[in-house]
Amino acid sequence: MTKKRVMCSSKDYESGAGIVLVKVSELHDFKDHPFKVEQNQELFELRQSMEKEGVLVPLLIRHNTDGDGYEIIAGHRRKAAAIWAGMEEVPAIIRDLDDDQSIIAMVDSNLQREKILPSEKAFAYKMRLEAMKHQGRVDDMTSDPLGPKYMENNRSNEQLARMVWESVTQIKRYIRLTKLIPKILDMVDRELLAIRSAVEISFLTEAEQYELHAVMELEQCVPNISQANRLKRMSQQKCLDMDMIYEILEEIKPNQREQIKIPLERIGKYFPADYTPAQQADLIEKLLKGWAQKNRKSNVH
Repeated sequence: MTKKRVMCSSKDYESGAGIVLVKVSELHDFKDHPFKVEQNQELFELRQSMEKEGVLVPLLIRHNTDGDGYEIIAGHRRKAAAIWAGMEEVPAIIRDLDDDQSIIAMVDSNLQREKILPSEKAFAYKMRLEAMKHQGRVDDMTSDPLGPKYMENNRSNEQLARMVWESVTQIKRYIRLTKLIPKILDMVDRELLAIRSAVEISFLTEAEQYELHAVMELEQCVPNISQANRLKRMSQQKCLDMDMIYEILEEIKPNQREQIKIPLERIGKYFPADYTPAQQADLIEKLLKGWAQKNRKSNVH
């Protein structure tokens, strides 16, 4: 009982305006929430902090429009950490927000995180941009209320770009990533495929993307920006097939060096689950360096 009181003590929140204690079992994830909640080191540290200090920042929620309980607008990771810590209640602020207001608040609260995956940015930017257009929350729109629709879209893009400190071009690139099949989008998140190349690939049909992914897996290679652009053009000309994909990916890239290819299934199990390809390569290099030094010493003796 003592631990539960420390983790989530109601007396700590009685003075907070609009803050109430809500059962974790009554909290539901926001529909199409684009941000991933993984049981990693960051979540473990959040859990430890909550066990020691309690929930310092209340969740932001609204009444669930699809049923009982509440829908989380901000605080999905805090909910996951609370469940991991065995907490039954968490402090929350209940707000009466419509869908567009909720999306904007949900996206903004998560974009403050230090590390955000490309896929998370892609769907978050798309959701927020659509919500902004629905609300009409675009600067200087009154100057030409009867102007063409594309001007409204451009102003929305510009306003979002200012908000998130990205260029309009980069915003558009991220949103294009939402056209990728999940397997290829996951390659972008894992830093196996460059964003610029992925944007070109996003113009391929779904069937073509699945064929491309199969070839990339089989050949253990990815297209550079030039090859990805060729794939896009071939798709637009309705002449991209499996043979053409093989032909394009087998081309020698400029300054390409001979590489040793090790199937991921052979070594992937030895790395921590959250290791990026770059971290994996660094660890392999470090271990080989240690082995080489040890081998040299043995030869000297």
